[in-house]
Amino acid sequence: MLDYDDDLRLAHVLADAADATTMERFKSLDLKVDTKPDMTPVTEADRAAEEIIRSQLQRARPRDAILGEEYGVQGSGPRRWVVDPIDGTKNYVRGVPVWATLISLMVQGEHGFRPVLGVVSAPALGRRWWAAQGRGAYTGRSLTSASRIGVSKVGRLADASFAYSSLSGWEERGRLDGFLDLTRACWRTRGYGDFWSYMMVAEGSVDMCAEPELSLWDMAANAIVVQEAGGRFTSLAGVDGVDGGDAAASNGLLHSDLLGHLGPRA
Repeated sequence: MLDYDDDLRLAHVLADAADATTMERFKSLDLKVDTKPDMTPVTEADRAAEEIIRSQLQRARPRDAILGEEYGVQGSGPRRWVVDPIDGTKNYVRGVPVWATLISLMVQGEHGFRPVLGVVSAPALGRRWWAAQGRGAYTGRSLTSASRIGVSKVGRLADASFAYSSLSGWEERGRLDGFLDLTRACWRTRGYGDFWSYMMVAEGSVDMCAEPELSLWDMAANAIVVQEAGGRFTSLAGVDGVDGGDAAASNGLLHSDLLGHLGPRA
C-alpha cells in the first residue's frame, strides 16, 4: 500500500489557506457574485480560494496535474489534484454556513483515476473531515486532533435516514416517482445537500444520500471519506467510483434498496 501521509498533510495546509480566504469574504456585504454559463453562481471567494490552492500545489507538487471547478485542467500525469473551492456556493452567497472546500488527490490505476485521499473543510461550521486510502476516515480540527468515524449499522429502510439536495433534479431526470417512493419508505428525510449529506453518512448520523447530477470535483473527496468510513459510494447505476456523473452513498447495508428506488428503470 502506498503511503500518502505527506500528501494528506499538504491537503490540510491547502485547506487551511482556503479556509482563511473564504471566511474573510463570508457574509461580506460587497461580495462580488457572477453567473456562469450553466447559470450557477460563482464568487470572488471561489476564484481566490482555487487560485491559492493551485499556487501552493504548483510549488509543492509541480509534477502533479490539477483539476478545479473554476479554472479547469492544468498539467497531466498519473497524479491529479481535484478541487472544488466552495461546494455550496449558493449557501455561501446567502450567508448559510453549510459550504466547504473539497480537496482530493486522484491516482491513475488499472481502471482509470481513483481518489486516494480527500479533505472536506467547512470552516463556517467549524468542521473538517478527511480520509486516505487504507487509513480510515476522521473528523477534527487538525491531523493531531481527530476522531475516527464510521457509518451506521442501520439495515432497514423503515429505520433509515435519507439526505438529499433538491427535488427538481430528480424531476428533470424522470426519477421523481422513485425518489418519492424512497422517502415514503424511510424513517426520516432531510434536504441537507452538497458535501454535508456525505459527511453525515460517513459519521453515521445519516444512513444514505444521493444526487442526480454531479461533477468530478463534487464527488472525489466525499467519495473516499465515505468509503474509508466503511460505506459505499457509487453512481445511480451501481458502478463503484466517481465517474458516473451522479452519486449514491450509503452505509453499504442499504445500498441495494437505495439503488432500487433511484437507479435506472427498465
